[in-house]
Amino acid sequence: MHEHRIYDVVVVGGGAAGLSGALTLGRSRRSVLVIDGGAPRNAPAGHVHNYLTSEGVAPADLYATGRAEVARYGVEVVDGTVTKAHRVEGNDRARFEVELADGELVRARRLLVTTGLVDELPAIPGLAERWGRDVLHCPYCHGWEVRDQAVGVLATGPMTTHHALLFRQLTDDVVVFTHTGPPLTPEQAEQLAARGVRVVEGEVTGLKVTDDRLTGVRLRSGELVARQALVVGPRFAARADLLAGLGLTTSEFVVGGHVFGDHVAADASGATVVPGVWVAGNVTDPQATVIAAAAAGVKAGAALNADLIAEETDRAVTALRAGANTEAGTGADAVAGTGADVVDAETARHWDELYQRRERIWSGRANPHLVDIVDPLPAGTALDLGCGEGADAIWLAGHGWQVTAVDVSTTALERAAAEAATAGVAARIDFQRHDLTRTFPEGVFDLVSAQFLQSPLEFPRAEVLRAAARAVAPGGRLLIVEHGEVPPWSRLAHPDVRFPTPEETLAELHLDPDGWRTERLDAPRRAVTDPDGQPATLVDHLVLVRRR
Repeated sequence: MHEHRIYDVVVVGGGAAGLSGALTLGRSRRSVLVIDGGAPRNAPAGHVHNYLTSEGVAPADLYATGRAEVARYGVEVVDGTVTKAHRVEGNDRARFEVELADGELVRARRLLVTTGLVDELPAIPGLAERWGRDVLHCPYCHGWEVRDQAVGVLATGPMTTHHALLFRQLTDDVVVFTHTGPPLTPEQAEQLAARGVRVVEGEVTGLKVTDDRLTGVRLRSGELVARQALVVGPRFAARADLLAGLGLTTSEFVVGGHVFGDHVAADASGATVVPGVWVAGNVTDPQATVIAAAAAGVKAGAALNADLIAEETDRAVTALRAGANTEAGTGADAVAGTGADVVDAETARHWDELYQRRERIWSGRANPHLVDIVDPLPAGTALDLGCGEGADAIWLAGHGWQVTAVDVSTTALERAAAEAATAGVAARIDFQRHDLTRTFPEGVFDLVSAQFLQSPLEFPRAEVLRAAARAVAPGGRLLIVEHGEVPPWSRLAHPDVRFPTPEETLAELHLDPDGWRTERLDAPRRAVTDPDGQPATLVDHLVLVRRR
């Protein structure tokens, strides 16, 4: 998680709704961060039920599996508690900023809040400690597990008779404790009597537990009624305090004219009255089971993706109408040319045709090795060789670097310039067109980055890398990251294809050992998703050297 990064969507809450929404967004190639406080509503329960293909799984196992699945699609999941959220003024890309309990700030274009709710229980000693075990409320979540047992129903609200009849389907031994609930109507009393449900008058003051199992319910009169399970209807309290800074408040959750707590109101897709903020799961639908919350997360994720696409399309249309030359400096005029006479026509055509095949070729995320190495460094000047669609340059500029980004493809450079303008960092990036076999950017830089500067065309790689080394300022670094092996899914590469090792690349640079220090020379692995959506591992070759 990077403080200066702008995520497409930050998901607050990593339960069934949050992870399902994140999965939908990750599979749509969105940058997503899930922040999870680690306190799901169903944590006290031993198992999740009525979740097809995951029937009976422990809640913790379900969420661990979910985290692993979203990670396959580039979704980041971190443990933490979001304390507040507010709008970001003066930034046309990052609408929101969320603050964590440790003070860290994260920015996002959209928010999906899936923080769930808290079940507020009657103040009966010992009740809360047994919640989700033999004190329960949902016949579909726990009913099978108490079938044929002695079940009590605590009257606390208007749903007492409804609960009693539901559990009567599972056992013929059901008792209703009137406790402090509203009096039964004649019709309700008749229904209970018809189904053989006994009604016990009096306030419940405690439970009897033997060997960590509920064995009885104690009344204020002192009477003890033997029971093995107790059904309690809680009040639903939405976890929504963090939304106050957005002007989003809770409203009463009403069913059949009765109030059962509060929730965050939203439309069918999860969109709230605050543009850009969606909700899913129990924070908006307190009655949703785990599988229903997951389905709501999928629906919200799809709606968020569609909303982002609409915004991006509007901006693209605006740029097109303006001749791809907005006030922010996007389009061809934002790219400093070197002249057609110093660009090889075949090389330029090859790369332009590659980028023109699809609206986006690369993921839009900065290369991970660049992020890991550069994140702790102080900002300075950077040269990005072969910048493509600009993800690395935009990330560097977003972290305070002044960047010169070069590529031979006009199509790639125009896309990168437009993305930089959208990200609000166009002023810190100088996009230049260079065919590195013929021209090289002027100046020296604190960082020169050559990320996968490899080509299927004839390319004087070693000469270009030596030029890159000459462009490093005193105290600056040269970072070279290259493919270490053919991707396992590739069917096109010759089996004898071999890439230079990091040691061989270092030797090709011809560096004076008195003037340079080697900081890294290794072959790191990284997890990716192959074209079929399956997890895979790639090997990279990394060289990091620093000029003394």
